[in-house]
Amino acid sequence: MNIPQSSYPRIVIIGGGFGGIALAKKLSNQDAQVVLLDKHNYHNFQPLLYQVSTGGLEPDSIAYPIRKVLQGYPNFYFRLANVKEVDTDKKNIKTNIGEMSYDYLVVATGSETNYFGNKGIENNGMAMKTIPQALNLRSLILENFEQALLTDNLHEREALMNFVIVGGGPTGVELAGALAEIKKGILPKDYPDLDTRRAQINLIQSGDRILPAMSEQASEKAEGFLEKLGVNVWKNIRVTNYDGKVVTTDCDTVFEAATLVWAAGVQAVGVKGLDAENLLARGNRLKVDQFNQVQGVDGVFALGDVAQMETEAYPKGHPMMAQPAIQQGRNLGENLVRLLDGEPMKPFKYRDKGSMATVGRNKAVVDMPNIRYQGVFAWFVWMFVHLYFLIGFRNRVVVFINWVYNYIRFDREARLIIRPFKKQNRVERDTLKQD
Repeated sequence: MNIPQSSYPRIVIIGGGFGGIALAKKLSNQDAQVVLLDKHNYHNFQPLLYQVSTGGLEPDSIAYPIRKVLQGYPNFYFRLANVKEVDTDKKNIKTNIGEMSYDYLVVATGSETNYFGNKGIENNGMAMKTIPQALNLRSLILENFEQALLTDNLHEREALMNFVIVGGGPTGVELAGALAEIKKGILPKDYPDLDTRRAQINLIQSGDRILPAMSEQASEKAEGFLEKLGVNVWKNIRVTNYDGKVVTTDCDTVFEAATLVWAAGVQAVGVKGLDAENLLARGNRLKVDQFNQVQGVDGVFALGDVAQMETEAYPKGHPMMAQPAIQQGRNLGENLVRLLDGEPMKPFKYRDKGSMATVGRNKAVVDMPNIRYQGVFAWFVWMFVHLYFLIGFRNRVVVFINWVYNYIRFDREARLIIRPFKKQNRVERDTLKQD
């Protein structure tokens, strides 16, 4: 990999997400050689992916070059690499571009969509965890409306304009709200010769309320916002299959839709060599102690979505969200410095700063530790927090300008089919994964 030899201990970070970036910043100007590996050369701000998929933002406004994050940091190296395997006995990493040794390894690989073994949904549904997936969804949405113009079959036309979103968490709620606003304010102008009023947006939640991780007050308010926007909210229904045209459930209810978005679950992205049964918890997460060290493995740490730290307050591990990853990254950075200095490490303690979700224009719900609010003020809080945590001054400015423009004009300029999307069959997908 052409990483120079150094007298400093080598710390290797796998993953440039929220946790990996927070850790890298904490290790700047320390007596250590830090190597960051990622299969992409950019950091992806996942909370705003739904706006890319609905044409509100271009992908470069929520992505930031990893190399630019590390500019000016001495003894820092980045390599565009896909990690294949970790040998913890030899302290060695195998990647698609070569091998390298480490003194300390930090796994921050994040999470991916969990289909819970349902191949029909995996093969025919759409995920929204990466920028390419968001662009694919954007293309598919627009292509379906273009196709709806060409068919004389009313039944087929309505199916092309119908959407099913599975999962009532923040991602599903925010996507449903964005699609409802597009249906109301944009589609009638873009497709005047199409009766877009017949388009249906269905949000399906297997539990008895949406936003189950938030307060009941927030759930009820968000559901009310969605219903006012025209979203059909279905609760206590579980989707069992999708063949590309028909969505089947565990009851008599079926949906005919050309687009199904799966936002019902995630699992940690594993690494070969750290996949022994005794190391893994539910959701493919690595068991870690209070210092984020992988239990029973010397010199290996994990943080963020891939780490399962069981505490009295969080017996199932911390939420798979940005804040735990950022806080763990900062704490682990301080602990690695202590470790290098021969000092005892400091246990991690999560500070819950609250949860929030936006439903649309002037509509959001916010749960803070000591206060809860909904509506316009919550919407402004949501925007401020997301702008604050975006990496890069340019990105903040671009996103802010886009939001102001969209608010004033009630428009989404980025509804472009840059690359047509074609659903692959299962054989093609398996071949691509192997490659």
